Amino acid sequence: MVDVDTPRTAPGKDPVKRAAALWATAVAVPVTLLVGVVAFLTIMPDDPDKTEKAAIPVPSTPVVMDAPKLDEQTARVCLAVTSQLPEKIRDLPGRPVSAGPEQNAAYGEPAITVSCGVPQPVMCTTPEDTTPGCVAMDTELLIMNNVCWYAAPGADTATITTMDREVPVRVTVPGTYENPAQWANEFSDTVVATVKSKAIGSMPSGCE
Repeated sequence: MVDVDTPRTAPGKDPVKRAAALWATAVAVPVTLLVGVVAFLTIMPDDPDKTEKAAIPVPSTPVVMDAPKLDEQTARVCLAVTSQLPEKIRDLPGRPVSAGPEQNAAYGEPAITVSCGVPQPVMCTTPEDTTPGCVAMDTELLIMNNVCWYAAPGADTATITTMDREVPVRVTVPGTYENPAQWANEFSDTVVATVKSKAIGSMPSGCE
C-alpha cells in the first residue's frame, strides 16, 4: 500500500542540499561580478587622456660646446660654478660636454647649456648709441633670486646672461622650452653662491 499523502523524492535529489546550492550560486555570482569590476577599475587609468607620456630619451653623447681659454682668476671662479651646479634641473639630467667641463655644463635634450666666463653683453651708453650689438638702455633686465639677467630672444634659442657678476654666466635655452628665463633662474642660487657681484655703480642701472 502506498501512502499518497507523503511526497516522493527522486533518488539523489536532497531538497536541503538543493536549496543550499541555489543560495550559494545566488551569492557567488554577485561576488564574482564585484571582484571583476574592482580588478577592472584597478588596472584602468583614471583618465585615458592623462596617461603619462614616454620620456624623451637623453643621448649619452656629449653636447658640443666651445671652451675658450680663461685667465687664472676667471677659470677659478668658473670651476667653483660648475662644481656647485645641480646634477639635474627639474626633470632634465645633466649631460657630458665636448669641451671645458670646468666651465661648461648641459642638461636634457634638446640641451640647455651653461657657460661661465663668457663675454658680457654691453649696454648702450645713450639712447642714440649705435654701437653694434649694444643693449638698449631701456631694455628690461630680469632680477631673479638676487641675480640680474639679460635675456636676448632668438629664433631658435634664448640667451640669458648675468649682468651684475664679476664673471658672467650664460644660459642658453632652446625654443622648445617654455618660459626660458625661468629655466635660467634654476642656476641663480649657484651663481649667488660662487660668483661675486659687481660693485654698485659698475653694473647696469637696471640691476641696481
